[in-house]
Amino acid sequence: MHLIGEHDVVREQAEESVLGAVLVDSSVLDEITFLEHRDFLSERHQQIYKVMRYLEKKNAPVDIVTITETYVKFGRIESMGGVSYLSKLAESCPTTANADYYARIVRSKALERRAKNMGEIITGMSRDDYETDEDFFTNIEQLVSEMRPQDTAKMKSFSESRTDYFDHLKKKAQVIKTGFKQFDNWAKGAWRGWLWIVAGRPSVGKTAMLLQRLFGMAKQHEGVVLLWSQEMDENQVKDRMISNITGIPYSKFRDKDFDDKKWDTVKMAYEELEYLPIFIQDSAGVTIEEIKATAKQFKKKYGKVACIAVDYLQIMRIPQKKGETRAQAIGEVTRTAKQIAREMNCCFLMLSQLSRGFEQALKPQFSHLKESGSIEQDADVIEFLWHNPDDTDKEGKVIQQTFAKGRDTGLNEFRLLFKGWIQRFEEIAKPK
Repeated sequence: MHLIGEHDVVREQAEESVLGAVLVDSSVLDEITFLEHRDFLSERHQQIYKVMRYLEKKNAPVDIVTITETYVKFGRIESMGGVSYLSKLAESCPTTANADYYARIVRSKALERRAKNMGEIITGMSRDDYETDEDFFTNIEQLVSEMRPQDTAKMKSFSESRTDYFDHLKKKAQVIKTGFKQFDNWAKGAWRGWLWIVAGRPSVGKTAMLLQRLFGMAKQHEGVVLLWSQEMDENQVKDRMISNITGIPYSKFRDKDFDDKKWDTVKMAYEELEYLPIFIQDSAGVTIEEIKATAKQFKKKYGKVACIAVDYLQIMRIPQKKGETRAQAIGEVTRTAKQIAREMNCCFLMLSQLSRGFEQALKPQFSHLKESGSIEQDADVIEFLWHNPDDTDKEGKVIQQTFAKGRDTGLNEFRLLFKGWIQRFEEIAKPK
């Protein structure tokens, strides 16, 4: 007589709770992307989870009705246990709050099973069955590889991906205008999926450029714009943005010097900003994982993220693993930022410092990116802002805008006039 152990009961309850949570709220699938159908021991649960993911991929509702309909379509309703079994699963999970916890129990139990099975197979292997030691260890490595979690982004043939490809061709390029006309005419705007690095030395107006650009993107209402400001508090960010919008000198905000007319102008500008989807967090030492978690919450709540912006890279809290250099740790951050841009289908805009070595050069190079790590490799766009002392204008500081890398755009250069007293950039027309 087979006795069901305590571990089997826990595993069974965890599997039921995960599937029940999805039936209660299908958005749970976004929280348990790490879970594979093979992680479920019950074959019935494996199939239900596969159907859930199938429906999700089709952008169809995931509920009792659609799952049942899918099973009926393929003549497998009995293998599911009928509609009553799905109802039982939903009733077994009155809240979705612990879905991630249950899913990790399912994953943990699955890894234990796979490790045990692999151990038994390796124990039964004989060195004499292989011609060389290399063949022996290659076979072991293959077993270990099979135990690893599978990548959800599976390789596809041209025939499998035909529909997706032609759907892609029918869609317009996913770009967001920035408000800088010369740039927008050339690049079409900021592209979703971009990791965009803007680098420069202090005093060239990197933050002012960032804020003006975010304001322009937010006005397109293509999704929320999320800004992490690590050097300035929220009110200082707002001072700069409103100075830019109104033309009221930034010094007036610093000194709190407003007459009635300027006060009314500030209030009107603030009301304009209230209607834009801009969110600001003024935390020092933010981590890339915090940014990722927050961005996922905003995407879930608002549907789309247009841009994530960080001011600036080198002052983030960047943990270093044992034996890892600072540059390598920064490289891990930029790789994750690029991953976030792709997963969230947004532009990730990150400010960076240039090293002092640039000051001895004629113009900035990739080697001048401070603690560069893999910035050059990971970024889709690298933009340098720099000042040539020989290029002057009585109305403000002339800033050279060099696009040194453009994965979708190519390379280009523009000249900008930075009116620092109102935190505003203006494009200088190129000579014809």
